[in-house]
Amino acid sequence: MTAIRVHEFGGPEVLQPEQIPVPDIKPGTLLVKIQAVGINPVETYLRSGSNPSLPRPYTPGSDAAGSVVAVGQGVGQEWVGRKIYTSGTLSGAYAEFALAGLDQVHELPAGFEMAMGAAVYVPYFTAYRALFQRARTKPGEAVLIHGGSGGVGIAAIQLARWGGLRVVATAGTEAGRALVMKEGADLALDHHAGDIEERLLEFTKGRGVDVILEMLSNVNLGRDLKWLAPRGRVVVIGSRGTVEINPRDAMMREADVLGLFLFNTTPAERGKIARGLLAGFESGKFRPVIGKRFPLSAAAEAHAAIMSPGALGKIVLDLGS
Repeated sequence: MTAIRVHEFGGPEVLQPEQIPVPDIKPGTLLVKIQAVGINPVETYLRSGSNPSLPRPYTPGSDAAGSVVAVGQGVGQEWVGRKIYTSGTLSGAYAEFALAGLDQVHELPAGFEMAMGAAVYVPYFTAYRALFQRARTKPGEAVLIHGGSGGVGIAAIQLARWGGLRVVATAGTEAGRALVMKEGADLALDHHAGDIEERLLEFTKGRGVDVILEMLSNVNLGRDLKWLAPRGRVVVIGSRGTVEINPRDAMMREADVLGLFLFNTTPAERGKIARGLLAGFESGKFRPVIGKRFPLSAAAEAHAAIMSPGALGKIVLDLGS
């Protein structure tokens, strides 16, 4: 089979297609024929060497959608032929076939194409965990979603509206701001503009926002703390470096800064999130927005695209049928 392999850490060019054996099926596992793969920023960090202890060579990726073609001992034969999406894999998702544990596969929601299934795990599980498990939002609260036009941002907007929140989202382009409004934001802001604080105070009648979902905390965290309402919460979802903050901004508001690392989520928590999302997916209350599509062989281009500004939806590798 063809798989994307990383032999040495570095830029996108280290992502190289290779011919390797199809993974061996083990007890408790399923072999999935991959038809679409979701690209996530964390995969670019790992490729660059953020975790030097990561064994190499390896196949990147956790988010995929496809069909189960075989199962190992202890897995019911009813899974064979079933269309699924993954919340992680055992062998890596950037490949024609991947091995997954039973707790890593979930029924593809009715009406979903494969690319949409590949856009579920990191974006929607992250957004759900941030809003409802970490920030513990309540209906009527105001939430600010940075980077609202990307995969996680769009998922967060849809889920926040589903949860009865008032939603402000930022995006760096006019097209991005139009997209976040289309997906349910009450207010779209240009994150390059200098009037964000003024607009937020106007939106919240001077109180500040209750929750901020922060995708780039090394740039924004210091400002975020100034924009919070009393007892507000910032959920740190992404960061590309260090940041200096004034702790008094948190003290005066009795604010909480909450970290989120999706891969710490337990199988039981993943199952709860998947069940929480399913009804919303199948009722059409929220659905992934697919942006750029690349073939498997263009994984390097997909990595360059996801780190470029102006994201509009989820970037996927499309392997076809």
